[in-house]
Amino acid sequence: MKNFETTTLPTGSKQQGLPRALGGSALLLAGALLSGCATVANPDPRDPLESYNRSMTNFNEQVDAMVLKPVAIAYQDIAPAPVRTGVSNFFANIGDVWSFVNNVLQLRAEAAASTFMRVNVNTFMGLGGVLDIASELGIDRYKQDFGLTLGRWGVGTGPYLVLPVLGPSTVRDTFALPVDMKGNVVSYVDPVSARNTLYALRVVDTRANLLRASSVLDSAALDKYSFTRDVFLQVRSQAGEPQNSKGSDGKDGVLPQEPPR
Repeated sequence: MKNFETTTLPTGSKQQGLPRALGGSALLLAGALLSGCATVANPDPRDPLESYNRSMTNFNEQVDAMVLKPVAIAYQDIAPAPVRTGVSNFFANIGDVWSFVNNVLQLRAEAAASTFMRVNVNTFMGLGGVLDIASELGIDRYKQDFGLTLGRWGVGTGPYLVLPVLGPSTVRDTFALPVDMKGNVVSYVDPVSARNTLYALRVVDTRANLLRASSVLDSAALDKYSFTRDVFLQVRSQAGEPQNSKGSDGKDGVLPQEPPR
């Protein structure tokens, strides 16, 4: 969803449909922003932009319902579970490269060493990361990004901020986003068409892995916006400790149970 490069479209119906699609998205965005013009009374101190954020959340949910979720469901239906696991492992291994850099910048020797080992083991023994051999060997994953690196050195998260399409963020993480984009190994892939294909596949894979979580959240009797905000801010404020990420069974590389549909 981020860092997509511009490519030349073939002539024909697809080219004519692009302005319509962009126009429809613009109308959705405008409608979402207009619907949030009313100021929220007594906003959370961590969320002074709550009226805007709720409007942007509504816009993102509409985009998700119309585009991302249907594509993710189709991907889950078409691609066998082992293939989806391999795709998830591949992108997780790419993410580990940037996590290693940030662990070094944060002077976290143990986390950096573990992440370095993960990248090497999975790249050379796991077919470029398709197989998560490192988790099988008990090598922990410590996810980091530049926003957390800034937090490590005393930069506060700042107010909660919902970005178009990208979703929950903070002011600190938004300023760190261009650096994180540069740190994404996929951004250096050539040709551009292959790069954009990888970006699109990563978006679909990420959304497919969230189908079960979103299904549970949708069925829960709570304010989804407040719940998402509170959990997100809690996670992003924990800059004092490395984020050791494991699956529900203690390992990465295993898909969760299929969501009921």
